[in-house]
Amino acid sequence: MRLFKVSHHARNSFPMIHQDYEKITSEQRAVVSSMYTDYYVFPLAVLGHTLKQHQVNARRILIYLPNRISKRTLCFVRAAGWELHPVEFIPPPHGGKGIHYTFVDQYTKLNIWKLDQIGIKTAVYLDADTIVRRNFDEIWNLPFEFGAVPDIWVDDPGFTAGFNAGILFFHPSTEIFKDMVSKLETTNFRLKDAEQSYLNHYFGAQSVRLPYAYGGNLAIKERSPEVWKAMQADMRIVHYTIVKPFDSNMRCPNDICDQAEVYDLKRQEAWLNTAKTKLRGHFVPELTWWEESFNLMIKEVGNLCPAS
Repeated sequence: MRLFKVSHHARNSFPMIHQDYEKITSEQRAVVSSMYTDYYVFPLAVLGHTLKQHQVNARRILIYLPNRISKRTLCFVRAAGWELHPVEFIPPPHGGKGIHYTFVDQYTKLNIWKLDQIGIKTAVYLDADTIVRRNFDEIWNLPFEFGAVPDIWVDDPGFTAGFNAGILFFHPSTEIFKDMVSKLETTNFRLKDAEQSYLNHYFGAQSVRLPYAYGGNLAIKERSPEVWKAMQADMRIVHYTIVKPFDSNMRCPNDICDQAEVYDLKRQEAWLNTAKTKLRGHFVPELTWWEESFNLMIKEVGNLCPAS
C-alpha cells in the first residue's frame, strides 16, 4: 500500500488506556489471523507453526469465510495449530469504488474486534505474510487500547508516522466493531489503501506505535541495512512485505480454488527460489527463515490432511 495522510483526530470516542488490562488471563489472549482463500493455506500454516514453536502463550484463532475455504484447507490449518472461527464478509465502502481488487476482502478483518464474544479480551493480529522468530508474551502487559508498528517505505518518505495494518495489538470489543462499521461510509480516507488507511484514521493519534521488533518489515532492510542488523537480536515478528515467499497474487475463479495448484509443493519451491533472486538477492537470509519454517511445518502436518 502507498503513503496516505494520517488523521490526527481519532474517529472514535473510546479511551486510549484499556481499563481492565491488568485483569486479563492467558485464556483471554489470542493471536489472530485471517483467511479468505485456499491459496493462503501454506503461509498461514507456517505462521501457526512458528507461534507453536516459540510457545506464544495465547489462543491461536483464524477467522475465515466458510463459503470459500475447502475442508482440506481447514483440516490443514487446524493441524498447524489454528482454532477456526467463521465470520461474515464485510463489503468495502462505496460499493468497492476506488479499491484495488486485491483489497476487496480486507474489510472482513474488522470482524476480529468481535472476538470478545468468544471470551477474548486482548489480541495480536498477524497477516499471513508474517512469521514469528521469538516469543512476544511481554506484549500482553501493554495498557493501551490499540497499537501497531510504524510503516516503512523503500522510497520516500521512508520511515513514516502512519502504521502498517499487518500487525496489530488491540482489545476486542463488539461496541468498537459496530462503531467502526457504522463510520466506514462517512470517513474520508484513501480508499485504495483499504482497511489500513481506515484504521489509521479511526484510531488517529490514539494509536500507540510498537517497536519495529514487533513488525520486522523487509522494507527496513532495503531502506537501512544498519537498522535491520541492529534489530536482529530483538526481532519478534518478520513481515514479508516487498518480497513474498509464496504467491500472494493467485485468485480463485468464482471463489473455488484448484486444489492441485494450492497444494503443489514443487510450485511453492519454484516460487521461493525465484523470490530469492529478486532485489539483487538481498533477502535470501530472510526467505530462508520462512523456508526452514515451511519445511518443518510440512514434515509435521503435511500428511495429516490428504486430498479427498
